[in-house]
Amino acid sequence: MSNKLFDFGEEVSGYDVKVINEREARASAGILFVFALFSFLYAFNFRDFKFTQIFVAFFFIDFFIRVIINPRFAPSLIMGRFFVSNQVPEYVGASQKRFAWSFGLILSIIMGYLLYFEIMLPFVKIPICVLCLFLLFSESAFGICVGCKVYNFLYKDKAKYCPGGSCEIVQKEDIQKISTTQSIIAISAIIAFSYFTYNTFSNTTKSPTTMKCGAGKCGMGKCGR
Repeated sequence: MSNKLFDFGEEVSGYDVKVINEREARASAGILFVFALFSFLYAFNFRDFKFTQIFVAFFFIDFFIRVIINPRFAPSLIMGRFFVSNQVPEYVGASQKRFAWSFGLILSIIMGYLLYFEIMLPFVKIPICVLCLFLLFSESAFGICVGCKVYNFLYKDKAKYCPGGSCEIVQKEDIQKISTTQSIIAISAIIAFSYFTYNTFSNTTKSPTTMKCGAGKCGMGKCGR
């Protein structure tokens, strides 16, 4: 383990490049996803960005420490290490992780600028929030580091030790393959869930004043006014 303050990645015996513990990174992404989702929903429902400002500030500091200083001192990664400290480490190349986390740092800078100066650009803020949620969820739930995949595409010869061995071209085992029946079940479940979710929210957001008057259905007592 390196004792340098400004350093990125750890030197582990048996690996010819510096590495990061992917289990810590996934745990960290899961922690940040929970707070990011709460922040997004709170701001979306109440039009109040105070909590979002706090989260974005923390997000920026966390990723600044990761990318510029040393991942060992990033708060979310320390918390992630606490939760997975009893699990066998899964080492991945540090270079692609730094490249991926740089995206997070850039997004936090853009979002922080918009929030600090109270620039009302919902068509920019919302996509950034959704993108952050997507990236965090992909890594925490599926172990898919989107930024790492971009790095692997741009620097195919340099990418080493990808999560789950995804840098290597391997043939899928039978247990990994998805049959036609399984595809139909999954797609049907997504369609059904989307339909009932949309239907539920559309019914709850209808204004009572739009109901037809009569038969005791006057909206907010405004019939005939």
